[in-house]
Amino acid sequence: MGFGSYDESEQENQELDADIDDDEAVTAGENNHDGEVDFEFTASNDELLDKLEDIKE
Repeated sequence: MGFGSYDESEQENQELDADIDDDEAVTAGENNHDGEVDFEFTASNDELLDKLEDIKE
């Protein structure tokens, strides 16, 4: 087999071997939280832009 080659029969015959109960699974909307987040910026825009330029270099 060359680089990147695979046996298609192996891909077709894979089985998920996990013991997961649907009752124990987490649903996407189960942990939604309503709240507020506040950010306090102490640096000026110029300072932030200078720092960004430093990071890019």
